[in-house]
Amino acid sequence: MPSAPLGTPGSILRVAVAAPLMDAFDYLPPAPASDGCSATPSLLPGQRVLVPFGQGRRVGILLELRDTSDQDPVRLKPIERLLDPGPVLSTADLTLIRWAADYYRQPIGEALFSALPARLRQAKPILDEQVPGVSATPTGRTLDLETLRRAPKQRALLTLVRSVPEGIAVADLTVCLGPCAATLRSLRARGLLETCRLAPAGPVTHAPRAERAPGPELNADQAEALRRVAAALGGFSPFLLDGVTGSGKTEVYIRLIEAAAARGAQTLLIVPEIGLTPQLRERLTARLPDPPAVLHSGLAAGERERAWHRAASGRAGVVLGTRSAVFVPLPRLGLILVDEEHDASLKQQEGFRYSARDLAVRRAQLVGCPVVLGSATPSLETLNNAQTERYGWLRLPQRAGAACTPRTSLLDIRNQPLQAGLSAVLREEMRTEIAAGNQVLLFLNRRGYAPVLTCHACGWVGDCPHCDARLTLHLARRRLWCHHCGWTRPLPDVCPDCKGTDLRMLGRGTERLDEELRPLFPGVGIARLDRDTTRRRGELARLLDEVRRGDVQILLGTQMLAKGHDFPGVTLVGILDLDHSLYASDFRAPERTAQLIVQVTGRAGRAERPGRVVLQTRHPEHPLLQSLLHDGYRGFATTALAERREAELPPFSHLALLRAEAPAVETATDFLNQARLIAEGCTAEGRAEPLAETGVQCYGPVPAPMERRGGRYRAQLLIQSSQRPRLQRFLAGWSLALRALPRSKGLRWSLDVDPQDMY
Repeated sequence: MPSAPLGTPGSILRVAVAAPLMDAFDYLPPAPASDGCSATPSLLPGQRVLVPFGQGRRVGILLELRDTSDQDPVRLKPIERLLDPGPVLSTADLTLIRWAADYYRQPIGEALFSALPARLRQAKPILDEQVPGVSATPTGRTLDLETLRRAPKQRALLTLVRSVPEGIAVADLTVCLGPCAATLRSLRARGLLETCRLAPAGPVTHAPRAERAPGPELNADQAEALRRVAAALGGFSPFLLDGVTGSGKTEVYIRLIEAAAARGAQTLLIVPEIGLTPQLRERLTARLPDPPAVLHSGLAAGERERAWHRAASGRAGVVLGTRSAVFVPLPRLGLILVDEEHDASLKQQEGFRYSARDLAVRRAQLVGCPVVLGSATPSLETLNNAQTERYGWLRLPQRAGAACTPRTSLLDIRNQPLQAGLSAVLREEMRTEIAAGNQVLLFLNRRGYAPVLTCHACGWVGDCPHCDARLTLHLARRRLWCHHCGWTRPLPDVCPDCKGTDLRMLGRGTERLDEELRPLFPGVGIARLDRDTTRRRGELARLLDEVRRGDVQILLGTQMLAKGHDFPGVTLVGILDLDHSLYASDFRAPERTAQLIVQVTGRAGRAERPGRVVLQTRHPEHPLLQSLLHDGYRGFATTALAERREAELPPFSHLALLRAEAPAVETATDFLNQARLIAEGCTAEGRAEPLAETGVQCYGPVPAPMERRGGRYRAQLLIQSSQRPRLQRFLAGWSLALRALPRSKGLRWSLDVDPQDMY
């Protein structure tokens, strides 16, 4: 029996479950306990509930309480139980996520559960928030500290622990004293410390800690940017922080965080990649009284959930995270910062497809706080918003301090002999910089040893059997690897076709470059940073520490080096083999290539020593390279925006991409043809359908640029409109009609609103 009569206020519970279904479901409140003694629990939107669903049970999120249901009341079932005493998502969080699910045409349940830590997507209780800590034993409390005068680290740590009689969290010890695991073990072994569990608390304000590092003096442009955003605190205002590489954008972020904290507000700082979090966390911890809560997929599940709770409870003043952090509950949110706002990694490409940058702007609008989008190479969409005064435009045209903009030159390598892919000019430049005690960065955006393995006798090429792609050779593992579907095979000793032994490696990846550099530069410290060398947890931070200590003279890697990192010792950057990206088919390829070149260029000369950039190319006359060389990114962007306007491409139009994939190419194409018929206002039988709307165009279907991937054939249909509201109205009806189409065996499809990649 329901706990309240049907039709009474709040007697119908609207619940979303994690399922690929667009709508939520109606349930009744839980039945009262059989003994009649238990009070009816409080039901609030945002609570997790366990509900009967089909033949089983699902975890759901309570969206709202209604008075009536569209369903037959007899068919409604009561929820089984509440999983939490209170909401895990606030009303403001629900509003944002429901808006996002509606805009991106994604199932509401999948959108909601993507905002929760992994454990909370299951019927499990909230993680015990007690944190590991230590306290002094009776012996440790009475010990004469002079006995530790020859062990200054142990003495400092014990002094700090004794100043907090109830115990201190291990994480807070690390904040105050730096890494101290070995010291803790020694003191515990001597019986001076014991472990304990502590309730979560705020920052250690009553315990001594090292003096916080003072910030540098702001230049006039930084001070003006700080003034304008700080003046906007308390209300919605979007800003573009358009600063050249090395202009001190991070310092502006830190000052803005301090200004928000002075008003009692939390700050959300979003970065596009996990690799950018260690350096930012280090700077924020050194400058702010409370270490940031860090949220990204590289953390252990428990560590990530505890950081989520710190943020959701309001204890964390700053949250630093990758794109999914845009959904983390923040009860005192007063400022949102998005670093490297142009980066394509801010767009989720699987499951719930959303743009963290665009949702950050929408969240700031809903909450009523400023949002700052920072970049040295703003996306053309954001730049257009600044030029049309929809965003405030904050410019940092000069590098901070004494740093100067590096000189860039194009090096024509046609008919030039190369060693390790390096021209004689670049090799000599490298030797000069290394001899002067400087560091060199080499950028090659291709990991592995060689992109092609071929037989010289018969022409066999190592192709992926599941994709329209070549297998990349990873020599250290002696495997051929598909970087698209992940399929691998052992490196063959002979040609699989003709059994010949003359197998040759064509092209060069970072692994091969690393090997070939060592005999050219004997005795020189070399470090390689790519996905292969940084797979293990903590490896990226270790390698970056080696670079900053000066143990490394040559740093080489892929685009994970291109953004956000500060390498003061790097005075020469060599960009190798970017020519293939100059002729890519995606209309965003020129923009992405220009951004990549400028970002890599920005790693040189960030301290007092001047920097140089050498870009090797076989196409020095290419318009994009010439534009960047003579007019910089601003000149390129002006030309690119004019071309986009002429071609009616974003930001002067709005797109949605319907993708389909299946084991047979006909299955994917047939589905898209049906989708186009619906879009054009007719079904296969020719009946009129009220879906098509003037001002919305369909293009395709066409094969995807890589038609076969992972053994499945892919095709796509492009939807375009000059007005976003018209596109949204069209998608609202069209997406529902697509879900009603019969599903062929093996077919998968997805709708991507505002797609960033046309793959």
